[in-house]
Amino acid sequence: MPAVTATDILSLPRLDAPSATARSRRVAEMVTATVTFEGEGFQVRRPFPSASLRMADPFILLDHLGAVEYAPGEAKGAPDHPHRGFETVTYIIDGAIEHKDSTGGGGLITDGDTQWMTAGAGIVHSEMPPEYLVRSGGLFHGVQLWVNLPRAEKWAAPRYQDIQGEGLTLTASPDGGALVRVIAGELAGRRGPGSTHTPIVYAHASVSPDAMVSVPWPADYNAMAYVLAGHGTVGPEAVPITEGQLAVFGPGDAVEVRAGARQPQATPTLEVLLLGGRPIREPVVQYGPFVMSTRDEIVQAIDDYRAGKMGHIPATRA
Repeated sequence: MPAVTATDILSLPRLDAPSATARSRRVAEMVTATVTFEGEGFQVRRPFPSASLRMADPFILLDHLGAVEYAPGEAKGAPDHPHRGFETVTYIIDGAIEHKDSTGGGGLITDGDTQWMTAGAGIVHSEMPPEYLVRSGGLFHGVQLWVNLPRAEKWAAPRYQDIQGEGLTLTASPDGGALVRVIAGELAGRRGPGSTHTPIVYAHASVSPDAMVSVPWPADYNAMAYVLAGHGTVGPEAVPITEGQLAVFGPGDAVEVRAGARQPQATPTLEVLLLGGRPIREPVVQYGPFVMSTRDEIVQAIDDYRAGKMGHIPATRA
């Protein structure tokens, strides 16, 4: 897993440990991701939205892509499509995706990189595997998170943040047994490089066998843990969790995740996303790639897209 790493975890600064009086969040719900297909037919695992967890305010969707080993000619992507009213956060762990959009922007997102796209008032973009990956095949593993925007900011101009893997905040868990990459927000005293409209925490932890990540968590944020690979337990009651499962935590001011003593041979560490945010608590109406506050705004988004008001991806990029 070539997501950005460190040769010596113990040399990294440590995350703050929870205070002695902190109340560790118990597990309120466990969700097993459903399997669906997107774009040109690539498979994703989606813990939300789902029948058991319609949304996780302020988050709208979480898609787990891979890990998959593509044979030559098999790699697929998502051709030109619109977005309005929210942000897409694409985090690539293995492989690469090429982004193009109707503003003329774009670039390659590869091992450990994150692209934070604020769709805002509207944009058309594509996310496709680069030609070399299609030609030769190879390993691909990534995550896309959709973050809602408050109603007052849904009409903001599109914005991009290209966060290179080496720009992530690397830190160690309080016990030194996990490498934690903070992508956005502040986690236990360490802040990630991502700038957010909505207050959130987004981090990727690689937890050594039998080690624990136990960190303070804002009491006014929700909290979740999604397993990318491996297995372990979550919460003070040690609820078992494995790849493709999401733990939704209840109230409290600390979160804990422990890796199992033995991990699968292919994944020597528990790979887990830690995410949460301050709920927006506003009406949400979603229709495909549009996330707005009213049905009328959805109708307007469809009309605007059909009329070309969100633009078109240039055939070539300067």
